[in-house]
Amino acid sequence: MEKKDYSPLKISSISELHDILQLPKPLHPLISLVDNTKMAINKEFLYKSFHLGFYKISYKFSENGKMGYGQGYYDFNEGGMMFTAPNQILSTDEDAQYFGFTLFIHPDFIRNYPLAQNIKKYGFFSYDTNEALHLSEKEKVTIVGLLSTIEGELNTTIDEASQDIIISYIEVLLNYSNRFYKRQFITRKTVNNDLLAKMEYVLDTYFTQQQPLVKGLPTVEFLASELNLSAHYLSDMLRNLTGQNAQQHIHEKIIEKAKEYLTTTRLSVSEIAYQLGFEHSQSFNKLFKKKMNTTPLSYKQSFN
Repeated sequence: MEKKDYSPLKISSISELHDILQLPKPLHPLISLVDNTKMAINKEFLYKSFHLGFYKISYKFSENGKMGYGQGYYDFNEGGMMFTAPNQILSTDEDAQYFGFTLFIHPDFIRNYPLAQNIKKYGFFSYDTNEALHLSEKEKVTIVGLLSTIEGELNTTIDEASQDIIISYIEVLLNYSNRFYKRQFITRKTVNNDLLAKMEYVLDTYFTQQQPLVKGLPTVEFLASELNLSAHYLSDMLRNLTGQNAQQHIHEKIIEKAKEYLTTTRLSVSEIAYQLGFEHSQSFNKLFKKKMNTTPLSYKQSFN
């Protein structure tokens, strides 16, 4: 009996993906905009994980009204967008709905442009599926308009200006998406405030139960996992809500606990560093001095 191969399928080129999805050959080998309803996913690939060697930007119409988010709901249900970077693990399922459009961009298409480096600043390429960008009707018009313009340019006879023009529209698309994500953080403020309270509880519990002694310092990845968020989304949400990213919040909690130990116990600075999860007391000293403008020992002595 032949063993099934469950390793992720690697799809390196857009042409290869078109072949898998039973689509016509792309008009350009390094960029393609497809109508999702025309994808015909072979059952051989259902439930199989895969990763693409290129960027994927999907716009999907919402068919099911409100979308759940934890114990709350998204404010808009006119449509949503998802962004994935090259080599992220993806999967499909038989019940997936594909109403909308998907833009595929190979890194080689933007390699000699500033966008090749600037695209890394858009954290939403690392968000999870439940952190999709949900659009209002007005925002949907903007996004669909940009995608239609890119499609029109791809269907025009390619000349020496084509790549410059298409890349400029991609940059506009990403900048609008960034703006709309920031709006989403604001409009979801009630839900985000609940997440902020839960984050504080997770960090408090971590130190109260002395988990640093076993697991070391809490990480952004740990915190995001406890909140069922991606690390990038958590940091971006916090930055918009509080002006500080997740790592800064963790550092604040560490300093808060350090000050508690320094003023209420007889533990030495090295012992406190160990209690907090530091492998080396020098690292604790450095962080404390950076945040408090004094050393842990000086701070402790000031209370004696």
